[in-house]
Amino acid sequence: MKKNIAIFASGSGSNAQRIAEYFQNNIQIDVKKIYTDNPNAFVIKRAENLNIPIEIFSYAKDMKNKKSSWAKAFLDENYDLVVLAGFMRLIPEYVIKHYKNKIINIHPSLLPKYGGKGMYGHHVHQSVYENKEPKSGITIHYVNKYFDKGEIIFQAECPLTEKDNPDKIAEKVQKLEHKYFPIIIEKLLT
Repeated sequence: MKKNIAIFASGSGSNAQRIAEYFQNNIQIDVKKIYTDNPNAFVIKRAENLNIPIEIFSYAKDMKNKKSSWAKAFLDENYDLVVLAGFMRLIPEYVIKHYKNKIINIHPSLLPKYGGKGMYGHHVHQSVYENKEPKSGITIHYVNKYFDKGEIIFQAECPLTEKDNPDKIAEKVQKLEHKYFPIIIEKLLT
C-alpha cells in the first residue's frame, strides 16, 4: 500500500518541488497534497505545475481551531508523514498528538544553534555570517510544540569560508536541503 505524504510550505516551495519530483514515479510513496497558509506563495504555482493538489487555508481560522471543518478533514486524511518544508507556523498540539512522530521539519542550521522563533531563512544565514561560524548545515527533526526543539533525525554540514556572505551560505545550505530531505523522507517511510 502506498504511503501518503502531505507537505506544508509558506513561501517559494523549492523543497516541496524537490520532494514531489523525487517521489513522482515512486511506487511506494506519493505526495498526496501540498498545503499553504499563504495565498501568494509561489509553492502554489509549483504544485499546479506538478499536478499536485494544493490547499490554501487560514492558519488562525482553520489550523489553530481544532473544531474547524478544515482540521477535521486534515486529521481524517491520516497521512503517513507530514513534511514541513518552509512552513513558518507553529503546529498546534492537537495535530502533533494526532500525527505523533509523523511530522518532520527541515531547518537551515545545525540545531540547536540558530533555532527557535524568528530563526528562519535569511535570519539564520545572517546570524551564522555575523558569528563567523566555520560551518553551517541542515537539521531534519521531528516536530513538537516548540520551534526547532524536536528530536533530531539527521544533520548534514557544509564548510564556510570568510568569503561566504549570507546569500552564499543560503545557497550552500539549500543544496544540502535538496540533496538530503527526500532521501531522509524515503528512509522514514520504507
